[in-house]
Amino acid sequence: MFSLGLRVSCTFLHCTIRHYSANACLLPLCQLHGAAVTTVEGIGSSKTRIHPVQERIAKAHGSQCGFCTPGMVMSMYTLLRNKLQPSMDDITQALAGNLCRCTGYRPIVDGCRTFCQETNCCQANGVGNCCLSGEVNTEEPEQEKPQLFDKNDFLPLDPTQELIFPPELILMAETASPQTLTFQGERMTWMSPASLEELVQMKTSNPKAPLVMGNTNIGPDIKFKGVLHPLIISPTQVKELFEVTQTPQGVWVGAGCSLSEVQSLLEKLVIQFSEEKTELFKALIHQLRNLGSQQIRNVASLGGNIMSAYPNSDLNPVLAAGSCKVSVISNAGRREVPLNQDFFVSFGKTILKPEEIAVAVFIPFSRKGEFVRAFRQAPRKESSFATVTTGMRVFFSEGSRVVQDVSIYYGGMGPTTVSAAKTCAALINRSKPWDDENLSRAYDILLDELALPPSAPGGKVDFRRSLTLSFLFKFNLEVLQKLREMVGCVKKYSLSVSNVNVYMTHNVTLLLFQHVSNNQSNLDPVGRPIMHRSAISHATGEAVYCDDIPKTDGELFLAPVTSSRAHAKIVGLDVSEALQLPGVVDVITAEDIPGKKVRPFGGYTEELLAATEVSCIGQLLCAVVADTRAHAKRGASAVKISYEDLPEPAIEKLSFFEPRRVLEKGNVTEAFKSVDRVYEGEIRLGGQEHFYMETQSVLVVPVSEEKEFNIYISTQAPIFPFYKYFPINTDHIAETLNIPSNRVTCHVRRIGGAFGGKVTKTAILASITAVAALKTSQAVRCILDRGDDMLISGARHPVLGKYKVGFMNDGRILAADVQYYANAGNTVDESVLVAEKIVLHMDNAYNIPNLRGRAAACRTNLPSNTAFRGFGVPQSIMVVENMLNDVAMVLGRPADQIREINMYKGQSVTHYKFEFCPENLLRCWDECKLKSDYSARCKTVDQFNQQNRWKKRGISIIPIKYGIAFTDSFLNQAAALVHIYKDGSVLVTHGGTEMGQGIHTKMQQVASRELHIPPSKIYISDTSTNTVPNTCPSAASFGTDANGMAVKNACQILYQRLEPIRQKNPKGSWESWVNAAFFEKMSLSATGFYRGPDLYIDWDKMEGEPYAYFTFGACCSEVELDCLTGDYRTVRTDIVVDIGRSVNPSVDIGQIEGAFMQGLGLYTLEELKFSPSGLLYTRGPSQYKIPAVCDVPLQFNVYLLPDTYNPHAIYSSKGIGEPVLFLGSSVFFAIKDAVAAARSESGLVGPFSLDSPATPERACLACASPFTQKIPASKPGSFKPWALNI
Repeated sequence: MFSLGLRVSCTFLHCTIRHYSANACLLPLCQLHGAAVTTVEGIGSSKTRIHPVQERIAKAHGSQCGFCTPGMVMSMYTLLRNKLQPSMDDITQALAGNLCRCTGYRPIVDGCRTFCQETNCCQANGVGNCCLSGEVNTEEPEQEKPQLFDKNDFLPLDPTQELIFPPELILMAETASPQTLTFQGERMTWMSPASLEELVQMKTSNPKAPLVMGNTNIGPDIKFKGVLHPLIISPTQVKELFEVTQTPQGVWVGAGCSLSEVQSLLEKLVIQFSEEKTELFKALIHQLRNLGSQQIRNVASLGGNIMSAYPNSDLNPVLAAGSCKVSVISNAGRREVPLNQDFFVSFGKTILKPEEIAVAVFIPFSRKGEFVRAFRQAPRKESSFATVTTGMRVFFSEGSRVVQDVSIYYGGMGPTTVSAAKTCAALINRSKPWDDENLSRAYDILLDELALPPSAPGGKVDFRRSLTLSFLFKFNLEVLQKLREMVGCVKKYSLSVSNVNVYMTHNVTLLLFQHVSNNQSNLDPVGRPIMHRSAISHATGEAVYCDDIPKTDGELFLAPVTSSRAHAKIVGLDVSEALQLPGVVDVITAEDIPGKKVRPFGGYTEELLAATEVSCIGQLLCAVVADTRAHAKRGASAVKISYEDLPEPAIEKLSFFEPRRVLEKGNVTEAFKSVDRVYEGEIRLGGQEHFYMETQSVLVVPVSEEKEFNIYISTQAPIFPFYKYFPINTDHIAETLNIPSNRVTCHVRRIGGAFGGKVTKTAILASITAVAALKTSQAVRCILDRGDDMLISGARHPVLGKYKVGFMNDGRILAADVQYYANAGNTVDESVLVAEKIVLHMDNAYNIPNLRGRAAACRTNLPSNTAFRGFGVPQSIMVVENMLNDVAMVLGRPADQIREINMYKGQSVTHYKFEFCPENLLRCWDECKLKSDYSARCKTVDQFNQQNRWKKRGISIIPIKYGIAFTDSFLNQAAALVHIYKDGSVLVTHGGTEMGQGIHTKMQQVASRELHIPPSKIYISDTSTNTVPNTCPSAASFGTDANGMAVKNACQILYQRLEPIRQKNPKGSWESWVNAAFFEKMSLSATGFYRGPDLYIDWDKMEGEPYAYFTFGACCSEVELDCLTGDYRTVRTDIVVDIGRSVNPSVDIGQIEGAFMQGLGLYTLEELKFSPSGLLYTRGPSQYKIPAVCDVPLQFNVYLLPDTYNPHAIYSSKGIGEPVLFLGSSVFFAIKDAVAAARSESGLVGPFSLDSPATPERACLACASPFTQKIPASKPGSFKPWALNI
């Protein structure tokens, strides 16, 4: 699973048992000798008893798809084993290394908060205002509020019931003398020496063998880069590497000590010694707190961090600035090496000889008059490599401002940790004191000294150079503050420049939803916050995903081979070397496909396996089949492809997938002639990786006769004819194998997240895997690594939006002409459909009388993009909202006023002539302004900005009008099969797939209501094409609408069929009625069907009814921005959504929060970076950052609009899976508001460019501070950029 609980007896540092969380994917099994390993299955099970952590996360609705839940459980479990009553800060630190793509984290934190020492606080329940927020809600008495969960129902945490540390391991640690351990693998040997002397001998004999302590450096190289080390030395038994020795000058810390142990040691020393002696210790603690995650710090070692010599290391600049040194040993003896500019010689290399071993690191006490500070900026606040990091130290003569010594080191400014030696020399001026004049010269020297070429690896050159100045400025202000305290007579400065607080001291939540009717039966679960039906299984690790299915005899593994060129002819495919490798069984090429070798889509075709030409890096060429995953991957890397490059890639050319779509109402051209003002602008929106927790997964099992196949697959669409031309999965596999569809059965138990990314590409991978199974007559499994998944499967479409808008001086927009260019990639996939939805939603909430929208899907030589939650709507509306924002800035008026003036009012008609009532849209808007106290907070934000120069706050409120259902009417149908068994139990199967959205839970609620039986009698089977054929995809926020009606139909048929039995025995039980029906020869099985609404759009007439109804919402967000670094924190978010009458408020609120956080990632954080040749750089969690716990708004309130109804969906509910994602843009526009406040300090007013995502880089540069303005601009075209701007 994602993480594990590691419990060890630290015999070298302490004689107590400690518990550590760790990443199972990084920690080698060889390293766990003498440790007790506890996984999620070990702490509790539904078969025995579940652990309180498992129960609380599940019952607090902290599990949706469930794939990340075991990791969350183990992180919290480990914390509680070490600290029975943790603080909220402890909890957020413990969860910082865990990622979730579904929930938005709030329910996970809420469940964990019940263990918190502040648990009596009113926020510990799942709902309600918090006494800490200073707010009181007078609308409804606290006891009458519906709650998502009740903490009084939870099992108590009883430490006496926890697993004990195995006594035999304690005895072994206390009595057994260390012995050399050797583990021999197929190609690698792992050795663990028992003493320092033996370690020195091993390293002398094998100088190239790496030393591995935490495996956080070597491990990823082996796993992801294919690096082979024949011998690995693990010195975890060498006690000298873990010793801590204190001297009058400082402390020697063993190089083998984990970073967690170093942090704990330094925190104790800070308490023990005076403030003036612990300056360096505090700077190191500051960096350690944000270095990696708790799981990483638990295993990564201090020595390993230094010796890896990463150029953007968090610790090395601080250690170097602090005059630390390393004690090393070899056969030649011991020596001490200073950590200075000479220590780091090149990327990943130090001055130490190959045979030398770092034994200890000396960290000195600071002196009186000495100040040390550390700063860092990273793409994400936690668990992220730093963009730029620095350590700075200055030493003053006692009682004066005269500088005796300065040391400044930076990380992220070159291939090594670099010293700003010239800048330091300029600052050491014994004739002049430390002051602004002296520093102003230092900025110019620093800028020249740390020059980066515009094409430097890692990109962000202007930002990185700006950060070096900003950090020095921050250091200056903090030093001036210290001098004022120490010496006096120093001007008092506003010191509001410290980093924006990234820790959630209190994650306050307020969740309001409707009561069920007083007349509703207590047995009727509809409208109640029912726990996800698989939540307990998720939390205990018992939930089975595709790769959890036990391996069958003879099963093989498939690894794809992909193109390394963006546009080239294939002139050679040599598989001979791969076939000779151990375990490799076969190589599947296009020639092996017995049926159709291409898939059709909208008039275009896509090859399953490219045979003659490639059009992007990552295109599938062939696949290697072997007996293990490792052998298959090794075989794939051995396949040799020869290419002949073709001319200029299409990315630079004008090339579109047809048709291009246009919608227009009014006369846009004439309207522009009658407006007061015209403004033209544009915005670029980057793509977004799905980053579902479970990567693309398929298992194909051939049945022994008549070419029959069982497919176990992680897909949103087991079978359906998409867009009339494109068969998915079952049909696609059958066509590929040239067999009838009735020989292929697709099974989907559950999916570990999908978000639109498990439809088209999944079908291709499943078809290739099926070909392998057919050819080898064995079961074949294909589970993509994260890097391959991101390379192959596509992402959200990047979009360039250009607009021309005409408006009056009072803010009314009379005309708008908007052009959208979506980057489709190398194949059409669903890009034309995305372009259609872009223009259909471009009006959002606004009635613009003359409106024209044009959208084109651009063909490029990048991996084909595909469906993603929102399907073009988040890009479409973002362009329009940015346009309105620009109108507001041109007029100098608040953006919310411009939005209100132009909103739909009264009975309205869209730009495609569809009538609707915007009443609930306006209610959401007004309610959001009221609940968020918008007007008062705008004034507070203005006041804050007037009082702070380098920190700014921004606030924004954004509406959404989102159409629900498929525009292609045939996709809105659904079917279900319901069986009643003689004992009264019910089996329900339907066409929807469970991917975290809770569709199975809702179907259980529907069946319970219609059959008038408790949910416990109803079981939801896996989605399978042999029970419900011809299913439509679980997508478009329409899964519950369609499948719910089908299940309802089937249950009503059965319940009506039992009516004569009930009339004969009205006082009988459900079981007696069912039993009687059986003996009366009544069928207790029924198929339900829902035809769905007849929707359409006539593109020639530019009119239609493409959606069944609209889901409305509004969101207000406030941020605090550090203008010097671009770091921001979402202070508060309030969301109001009209979802009709919720079938399950806990599920729907979870969908709202998860979608918002995914939108926050899209608009402020997540970046896909491609090289100029088309290679995706960001292939994994270390390069690609999705929101983490640290990104959750400090106050996160969700309100379901009360007293609303929807006659177009089941039980008057509304689809909610996609709409709220766009509301994450409220954070983008709040950042833009804060940036505008910063720009005004430099005299810059009016519209300005800020592309999405509004990363710290873009926000910082847009602020146009004096430091960013110092950076000389590089001439476009004079250099080759490190990454493309897509």
